[in-house]
Amino acid sequence: MGCGKDFDTGNCVCDILKEIVDAQNDVVENCCDTSCERSISDLLGETDNGNGLDTVPLILYCKEGCKPFKGYGACPIDNNGGGHVEASYFFRVKKVMDDCCAVVELLRDDEAEGDPHGPFCSDVADLSATGICMTVDLNCFCHVTCLPAISAF
Repeated sequence: MGCGKDFDTGNCVCDILKEIVDAQNDVVENCCDTSCERSISDLLGETDNGNGLDTVPLILYCKEGCKPFKGYGACPIDNNGGGHVEASYFFRVKKVMDDCCAVVELLRDDEAEGDPHGPFCSDVADLSATGICMTVDLNCFCHVTCLPAISAF
């Protein structure tokens, strides 16, 4: 983690997600160049390409087997009474509570549907917000990968 860190929960995934939430609320001061720190700097406009960005997309890895976490959620029912289930490996952190639980939003990659190369060949710029949120226990994750900051809305 970087300088000026305000959190020390003993859980690195929890700490970095707290930092991302603060950055997304324009509060964090950054000074490191790790992948998550770079994404946070880009989000805050501290690097050349920070204009118009609002999200640090991330991938969480479960402690059990340290495999990528895939989240599932239901899209709101449309006017015709229909809806569908969304699934994604990509998330936007919305809130991190003091107990290291977090609310994360599924990000969708419409361009990757049916891609034979799988979900990890996605173009990060194609990710968009779904409005589907879930609460996760950050103590269940061993690793977080931050992707380049994007505009998801």
